[in-house]
Amino acid sequence: MATVCLSNPISFFPSSSSSFSTSIIPKITTRKQIIVCKAENNVSNFSSIISKRRLSISLASSLLLSLTGNGFFNANAAILEADEDDELMEKVKQDRKKRLERQGIISSSSKEKGYLQDLVYKLSKVGQAIENNDLSAASSVLGQNTDADWVQKVNSAFNKFSGSDEEKTEVDSFNSSLSSLVSSVTKNDIEGSKIAFVASASAFEKWSTLTGLIEELKGL
Repeated sequence: MATVCLSNPISFFPSSSSSFSTSIIPKITTRKQIIVCKAENNVSNFSSIISKRRLSISLASSLLLSLTGNGFFNANAAILEADEDDELMEKVKQDRKKRLERQGIISSSSKEKGYLQDLVYKLSKVGQAIENNDLSAASSVLGQNTDADWVQKVNSAFNKFSGSDEEKTEVDSFNSSLSSLVSSVTKNDIEGSKIAFVASASAFEKWSTLTGLIEELKGL
């Protein structure tokens, strides 16, 4: 590394000075020369450190740009996208398979569909009777308890078509509401009958939607 020193350090001092002897001047000028040279050396070393740091930053930036330019990050993103697409396609296939299986069960279960169609007609008649405050007519359709033959047939259809937990939950809701409906009608409780009827009809409609049977049943 080159060291820069002042070419004429003695010029810091007057050529003729009465206050300094000639023996002292060389010592002072020599010391000044050393100080000046040392300072220049420090400046050069500091510049070298800065240059090395800049070089490291530049190399890191170049590497990052090189990886990006070579499609490194884009390739990783493409792999993740491909995995997500595969998972989505697999889910679509599974859902389609389930729908086809469900459709096959519905198509081959005309007896159970008949039970459910009968339930639609019964609920329609009960709703009209409750709207007219005619609970005796509603009772004649529902019966006196939930052990009636038609209720058992409806539940056999529920069991055949219900596959998911959500569908089974709606079946439980329907049976609970139906029990309240029969009890309210028997007690001649018009307000309780209205509330229980709405709950029963809503649970059945939601179940029919979940299973896809809503398109198969008339009157829903």
